[in-house]
Amino acid sequence: MAEVYRDGLGIPHIRATDVGDLAEAQGEVTARDRGWQIEVDRLRASGRLSELIGEAGVAWDAFARRARLDDTARRAWEGTDAETRAFVSRYAEGVRRGMAAVGGGAIEFRTLDDVFGDTRPLEPWADHDPLGVLHVAHALFSTFPVMLWREHVAATLGDAWVDVFAGYGDGGDETLPTSGSNGWALHGSRTASGMPLVAGDPHRIFELPGVYQQVRLACDEFDVVGLAFPGVPGTPHFGHAGDAAWGVTNAMAHGVDVFRERLRRVAGGYEALGPDGWRGVGVERSVIRVRGGDPVAVEAIETERGTVVTELRPDGDGLVGWSVRMPARANADLGAGALLGLLRARSAGEVVAAFGRWVDPVNRVLAADRDGAVLSVTAGVAPDRPRGERRLPLRAESGTAAGTRAGGRPLAVTDVAVDANERPGRAEIDLGWAYSSSHRAERIRVLLEERRPGSVDEFVAVWSDTASGSAAALLPFLPRGPLPPRAARVRDALVGWDGRMDAASVAAGMFAAWRATLLRRVAAHPVLRPLHTPHGFGAVFDPWLGVTGQVAAALARLLAHPALRDDVEALVVAALDDAPDAAEWGATHRLLALHVLADVPGAIDPGARLDVPLSGDGDAVRCTGSTPGVTDRSWRGSVARWAWDLSDRENSLWSVPFGAAGDPGSPHFSDQLAAWSEVRPTRVVTDWARLRPDVPTGAA
Repeated sequence: MAEVYRDGLGIPHIRATDVGDLAEAQGEVTARDRGWQIEVDRLRASGRLSELIGEAGVAWDAFARRARLDDTARRAWEGTDAETRAFVSRYAEGVRRGMAAVGGGAIEFRTLDDVFGDTRPLEPWADHDPLGVLHVAHALFSTFPVMLWREHVAATLGDAWVDVFAGYGDGGDETLPTSGSNGWALHGSRTASGMPLVAGDPHRIFELPGVYQQVRLACDEFDVVGLAFPGVPGTPHFGHAGDAAWGVTNAMAHGVDVFRERLRRVAGGYEALGPDGWRGVGVERSVIRVRGGDPVAVEAIETERGTVVTELRPDGDGLVGWSVRMPARANADLGAGALLGLLRARSAGEVVAAFGRWVDPVNRVLAADRDGAVLSVTAGVAPDRPRGERRLPLRAESGTAAGTRAGGRPLAVTDVAVDANERPGRAEIDLGWAYSSSHRAERIRVLLEERRPGSVDEFVAVWSDTASGSAAALLPFLPRGPLPPRAARVRDALVGWDGRMDAASVAAGMFAAWRATLLRRVAAHPVLRPLHTPHGFGAVFDPWLGVTGQVAAALARLLAHPALRDDVEALVVAALDDAPDAAEWGATHRLLALHVLADVPGAIDPGARLDVPLSGDGDAVRCTGSTPGVTDRSWRGSVARWAWDLSDRENSLWSVPFGAAGDPGSPHFSDQLAAWSEVRPTRVVTDWARLRPDVPTGAA
């Protein structure tokens, strides 16, 4: 049994006698608060989401089975050390109890029963399921879907065009469903207290309920506040343990090898062509049970290099598919060994040591402690490939599996450190091929230098910055000469604009309308028409292979390309002529909270009423990303904001877009939305006397 308390926002504070009881209590409380959410993610990991939500889950389930997500989680659970395995198992035991008592009665389950006219009983969690949820949280947040896009570019436009579509928004928008983040740390010599400050905000899809859960975990060994993945024990990405604190950003590493596999059918299965000729492959056949629909057969193929995650397509007399070699599967290790070490860390050095067991994705870590140390390190495991082999999928007949390597050595921070997914300056931690634009990192450095913040309260100005990197890249293409009246009105407004994507700004709305129209025209240009050929990799990869979104990410480079250069002025002017009637940016740039029920016909979407206007943009520090040319609705961005004060933990700040509860009927379902949208994070409360007691775990 453990004690449970709540603060004014309903955030759970859990206190147990030992770490095992605490793990079990965290699992139970998470099931109470987020039962629907964690069951969805558990089913995602096992490729069984369609059993719950019907046809809407089929594309994901096929991918999950082909990638062997559940089997990888099971292997990782079996292969980790005994203490970690017990920690994860106790968490799963708590989930089982919490789902049976409260979580299994979530209204979403009843809604689906009504929609489909049947009842689907929930099954108890297996001990390895928390690692399946951890795997799901990162499975597609790596480079391999973008490598498939680059393969598509090479196949349709030619290899030279791959470098044009080189990144995740260099010089343009971040429009792709990848993970990013802002992070920064100040040495105590820069702060009012003389102690370090660490802060940031992770950028992911605006899932509802939120992807991060604010939580406090206390027992005889530690007392940590942080952000948990619902369904996973501990606080692996962001935490403050009193004496030490940490946060991460995505290192944009080449974390997964991709191979183009040639296959042929043989009696009972397939063979794949590798460096040593044709070799047999593993094949697992299964059937996706689709609620309200017909079953779907899936073949999961695994070659000597990795799991084939795409659809197979004809290739001469045979077939071709693309396999991925994930370090987590190759090494049967999902990094769970880091979970307890982080909770127990009492110094920045111990945080770094704990992250030494982290696997995927590769992250840049900022850690600080009350002795004044601030450390920066890259943590995780990635294929040991030269840069040239990270550009496109490798040909399986000539490529071999690479060894893996972890990130570089930790560096002491004596002034300021900033990470924002940009290309690193140190070769030893340059583990990727394409990176985000340096705009966010540069803006944060400028703001920290100009404003010289000495406390976490002064970080609000950093989080709030709406200066657009996309505007800086695209405004130089505005024509200077005489224009038709409508186009001239927009051009003149943009020339006098400060480049900030504020919700109340009409000029920002004009810029967004011009940008959207321009990129639609560029995407339709005859030179790029071959890109619209169906990619054939599978529906789950559509978000990464949407031509309009990819054109948005490369728009400035495309406008400068010789193949389009002669048409650019006409394209720009025509787009200007379409934009003068644009409203203020916040009229169209509104939150798009993505709830699973939105994909189920006949179900009510709990996120539909949360469409508040937002300032910011995909490439602004105040990240509220959309897909220009498709929608101005913001579907990805800052899914949490956090600032850890090492002088006094109760000075620390945090916020999430929605709330602590997963129940749409709870007062804490979305009670943080207004403060989050206005960048007003709240204080962390750690005084037990200021908290209200809740039902303890383990209670009958």
